[in-house]
Amino acid sequence: MSLLECLRTALAALAQNKVRSALTTLGVIIGVVAVVLLVSLGTAAQKFIEQQFEAMGSYLITVMPGKQETTGMLPVIGGSVHKLTAENAKEVRRKVQGIKGVAPLVIGAGKVKYGDRERDITIVGTSAEFLVVRRTHVDFGRFFTEREAEQNSHVCVIGLKVEQELFGNQSPLYQRITVNRTKFLVIGVMEHRGMTLGIDLDDIVFVPVSAAQQMFYGGEDTLFEMLILPRSHADVERATESIREILLAAHNHTEDFTILDERSMLASFRRIFMALRFMLAGLASISLLVGGIGIMNIMLVSVRERIREVGIRKAVGARRRDIGLQFLIESMALGGVGGVLGIFGGWVGTTVLRALYPSLPAYLSLWAILTAFLFSLAVGVFFGVYPAFKAASVDPVEALRYE
Repeated sequence: MSLLECLRTALAALAQNKVRSALTTLGVIIGVVAVVLLVSLGTAAQKFIEQQFEAMGSYLITVMPGKQETTGMLPVIGGSVHKLTAENAKEVRRKVQGIKGVAPLVIGAGKVKYGDRERDITIVGTSAEFLVVRRTHVDFGRFFTEREAEQNSHVCVIGLKVEQELFGNQSPLYQRITVNRTKFLVIGVMEHRGMTLGIDLDDIVFVPVSAAQQMFYGGEDTLFEMLILPRSHADVERATESIREILLAAHNHTEDFTILDERSMLASFRRIFMALRFMLAGLASISLLVGGIGIMNIMLVSVRERIREVGIRKAVGARRRDIGLQFLIESMALGGVGGVLGIFGGWVGTTVLRALYPSLPAYLSLWAILTAFLFSLAVGVFFGVYPAFKAASVDPVEALRYE
C-alpha cells in the first residue's frame, strides 16, 4: 500500500467521526494557541525593553557611586569611600576621548507649586550636556547653560505634563514657580518623551546641578550618578577604560564606583527573556501533552472499534506495516490539523493583543510558528505509536471472530 493511499484511507476514517475528531483536535489547538501566545508575549516583552533602552540613548555609559559586588544570591552595591562629584564629571569630560558629552545627575523628589496649584514631581539636577547625552530637545524656550549649571542659578526647565498641570493654557515661560520652597524661573519646556522604563519623562523638573546639590545635599559636591555618551559603538570599551582610570586616580586607586554600559545591561535582559521564553513555552507545552493523551485515547478506541476491519485487511494481504502506518497517519493528521488551526488562533490572539496594547510589539514569530507546528506533529507521532503498534499486532483470525 502506497503512502498516498494510506493518507487517503486515514483521512477518510477520521471523516467518518467528525465530532470525535474535532473534539480530539481541540485539545491540540488549545495547546498550540497557548504556546504561540506565550512565546509571542515573551518576545514582545524583550522588544519593548530594547525599545526603552534605545529611547534612553544607545551606548550610554552610567557611572554610579559604590562598588557593585555579589555576596550570596543577590548583587548589592557596596559602601562608597569617595563620593561621585561634579568635579569628577568635568575631569572625565576633559580627558576621555571619543565621547560626545557627560551629564552629572542629582535626582530627588519634591513639590512644585505655581499659584494655588501644587504637584509632587521628580527633580533632576544636571548640566547643559544632558540634551546631548539623552538625545532630547527643548520644545520651546531654552535649556540652562553650562555657566548657569555651575553657578547655582535658579532657573528650571519643566516637562510637558508639569506645564499642562500647573499652567493649563497659560504660557509658562519666565514665570516663577516654587520647587521645594525655592523660587525658580521657568525658561523652557521639554519635548514630549512619555514613559521610559517606568519613568514618566514628561513629569520632571530640570534644575542646574549646583542648585540640586544645594537642595538635596546642603551644597555638598555629590552626584547620584553620571551619564556619558560615546561617539560610536566602537568607542564604548575604550571610553569605559579611560573613565575607570580617571576615577581610580581621583579615588586613591580604590574602585568604589560602578561603571555600566547599555550593552551589558541589554545582554543581561536578553538572557533573562530567552530563559523566560523557554519557560513559557514549556508551561504551554503541558496543554499540548494533554491534547496528545486525548489523541492516544481516541486512537485506542478507534483500534478497538475497527478490529474487524483490520482483520479483513490482513486477510486480503495487508502487511503489519501498512496497518500501523494508517493509524499513525491518522494520529499525525489530528496533531497536524490541530497545529495549523492553533497557529491561526495564535495569530488572531497576537493581532487582538497588538490592537489593545499598541506599545507592546506583539507579533507571530517564525520561531514560534515552527516550534508549535513541529511540536504538534511530534505529539501526534509520539502518542500515535502505541495505538498503531496495537492495531498492527492484531491477530487476523481473532479479529474476524471479534464481535
